[in-house]
Amino acid sequence: MDSNNIIWKRKYVFAMMLSTLCMMCSCCNERDKEILLKFKEGVTDPSGLLSSWKQEQDCCQWKGVTCHNITARVIHLTLSCDYYDVEEDEEYNSQKCLAGDIILSLLDMEYLQHLDLSYNDFSTISADSTVNSSTLNYIDLSYNNNLFIKSLEWLSQISSLEYIDLSNINLHMETNWLHWMTVLPSLVELYLESCKLEDISPSLEYANFSTSLQYINLYDNYFHSELPKWIFNLSSHVLKIDLSRNYFMGQLPNTLPNLHSLTWLALHDNYLNGSIPDWIGQLQYLAGLSIHDNYFSGSLPTNLGNLSSLNILMADGNLFTGVVSERNFAKLKNLKYLFFESPYITFDFDPLWIPPFQLERLYIGPLHPTLPQWLYTQTSLYFLLIQDSKFSFESANNNNNFWRFASTVQHLKLYNNTIEGDLSEAFLNSSIIVLTSNNFKGSLPRLSSNVVFFQVNNSSLSGSISRLLCHSKKSNNNLQYLDLSDNNLSGGLTDCWMNWKSLRYVNLGGNNLSGNIPPSMGFLSNLTSLHLHENNLSGDISSSSLQYCRSLSILNVRENSFSGNIPKWMPQSIRIVQLRSNKFIGNIPIQICQMPFLIVLDIAYNRISGHIPKCLNNITSFVDMHYSTSWIFYKFFDGRDFFTYRDDLILLVKGQQSKYDSNLKLIRMVDLSSNNLTGTMSPQLFSLSQLHFLNLSHNRLTGTIPKEIGNMTQLESLDLSKNELTGQIPESISSLSFLDNLNLSFNNLSGQIPSGTQLQSFSELSYIGNVDLCGPPLPKNCSNHGDDTKTLGENDDDGDESDFLSSLYMGLGVGFAVGFWGVCGAIFFSRKCRHAYFRFLYDLRDRFYVLLLTNLNSFH
Repeated sequence: MDSNNIIWKRKYVFAMMLSTLCMMCSCCNERDKEILLKFKEGVTDPSGLLSSWKQEQDCCQWKGVTCHNITARVIHLTLSCDYYDVEEDEEYNSQKCLAGDIILSLLDMEYLQHLDLSYNDFSTISADSTVNSSTLNYIDLSYNNNLFIKSLEWLSQISSLEYIDLSNINLHMETNWLHWMTVLPSLVELYLESCKLEDISPSLEYANFSTSLQYINLYDNYFHSELPKWIFNLSSHVLKIDLSRNYFMGQLPNTLPNLHSLTWLALHDNYLNGSIPDWIGQLQYLAGLSIHDNYFSGSLPTNLGNLSSLNILMADGNLFTGVVSERNFAKLKNLKYLFFESPYITFDFDPLWIPPFQLERLYIGPLHPTLPQWLYTQTSLYFLLIQDSKFSFESANNNNNFWRFASTVQHLKLYNNTIEGDLSEAFLNSSIIVLTSNNFKGSLPRLSSNVVFFQVNNSSLSGSISRLLCHSKKSNNNLQYLDLSDNNLSGGLTDCWMNWKSLRYVNLGGNNLSGNIPPSMGFLSNLTSLHLHENNLSGDISSSSLQYCRSLSILNVRENSFSGNIPKWMPQSIRIVQLRSNKFIGNIPIQICQMPFLIVLDIAYNRISGHIPKCLNNITSFVDMHYSTSWIFYKFFDGRDFFTYRDDLILLVKGQQSKYDSNLKLIRMVDLSSNNLTGTMSPQLFSLSQLHFLNLSHNRLTGTIPKEIGNMTQLESLDLSKNELTGQIPESISSLSFLDNLNLSFNNLSGQIPSGTQLQSFSELSYIGNVDLCGPPLPKNCSNHGDDTKTLGENDDDGDESDFLSSLYMGLGVGFAVGFWGVCGAIFFSRKCRHAYFRFLYDLRDRFYVLLLTNLNSFH
């Protein structure tokens, strides 16, 4: 026994010494190193991810490479890009990630088990030889959004594969993907999410997937068919199926499929209809059922209430009818997420019913005429959304009870409800509060210091904002997002802002607020977005306390009565300046040219005078096509999850008001219309090559339109109407291929409208009011004004011809007058001539009379 122990100890010591020796020396396999270096040659590496990959170093020490402890052969290659830009709302910045070609010779590393190249920017995949790997069991190429793969046949040759993730790769041309996946004998998990797949073989009865298959995810593709028959005939070992966000139509099968072990079924965001079959209630292991946003109808099966394993039920956004009561949820003791909303159902719960579950998330509606009493038993609820409901609180006590309960929910949302209750007595404590489009009574509530996000817009509230802001004298308030827009609030802006220094977003637009900017607003050093639009605010903001808000990205004060000069204090980081429809005077400050991130400059409908600054081309975002600003958004944590709100803005574009939110970062706009601007338009103004919308109308601009206008290659809308512009329309304007809105009317432009499909496609309203302008689409023909369009030589020839014809006509006229008066004078002054003339007339009369009688006799 002792000798055996000694032998085993010696073997263990020897193995440990061998392992340590391999780890101390450079024992990377040369063939593996050669393959990795060849892969590096075809890769663009802007962030230096592969900077440690050097010939003289052990490849087992390279970043992303893992070798076996004993053999030192490469077994794992993990180069997933982990560059995330918080300013981009967690969208990875592919410009910092690996790009180029994925060479499949990587799979020639004969001991490679795990390959992860996800979240990069690879665009091609190529094979130098036949793929031959017997050890690779995991491959993840997902979220290479520019990667196009024509065929997946090479994957079918890797028989050891257990895990495949090709999500967000373009597989549009691969029509045989189903066959290549079914020949893999060991496949366990398959993820083909957002791959632009189209063919799913819906009539195929059976797909011979591996019996070990457990997960299949085909979310967000282009399948336009009924649900495939083979999906319901998969092995009983399948645990999760996701067919959501496609274009599937038709109904679910009536018979129980072979999916007895199914734990997750996602069919949401399709066009499925009909009733929910009873067999759903027989899937005893089902933990998640997501069927929201379809066209399912009929009653909800009562046997759904028997699914004791069900954890998530999301059935909102359908057309269910009938009554929903406690019987539908009788045995759902593990239910945590319940999303159930349909405009045609009626909730009828026993007021004494106590559910067997404790929900964490609840989305329900419509509720009327009162709230179900079991709601107050949900003490674990952290997310509550009530929508499209109409209910009232029969007493002030019930009103207080609801708001007291709501304050225990960390994330509270009430959308589009009619709630007959007084909000002014409520004291809200939730971290996230969204009360949008409700019909509340009373004034604003009070907030605790725990509230981070408070949105109560379009909800009929009245009174002053001081009730909300001035009740707390604490400086530890955590409120970051405040939206009170589109209510009936009145009074001043109050001077209690020093208690809310954490604010990053403030929207008070669409109310009846009046007065000046209060001094305490200068304490909002973290303020990023300020929206005060559509109020009755006044005063001079150029010297207001806002100059101390050095983090501003959006300043929106449109449609007020602010006066004074345009502020010069705006920070260089500002992106949107919207001052339209106020009473600003003075010149446009040149400090605006020092704002490289500016994407919207809107100072229309003011009393601005002077010249347009020539330095606008110093604004980088207006001229650099490679320069992009990040999303304007706000990220919040509700205690469990992060969620994001993007800023939005209403812009007057092409004569129409449009709301921009997710696409706001892409807009480039300058609107200086309806002011008193004078002078000429400099060529520098028309070097803003990235500008989309330019409006200089209703000013007193003079001079010509510079030919540099052809440089504005991204321009979609140009309005120079009602100025005093002269000269011809430059030919270069016809090269603006994106231009779909043009207004040059009511100027003093002349000459012919340049030819080109683009300019002739506009109506004559784009050019009217220019008396000397001609050519299509105007009815005025340029041939009547040829002098304006002919060359110098042609003008000389036409001048000679015109002089000759004038002399000829004058000579003929003079000759006729002399001859006529000469004959008349001879008759008048000479008796002999006068007698001879009258004898001639008498003789002519007699001849004519005889001729007439002769003809009449012959006729009879």
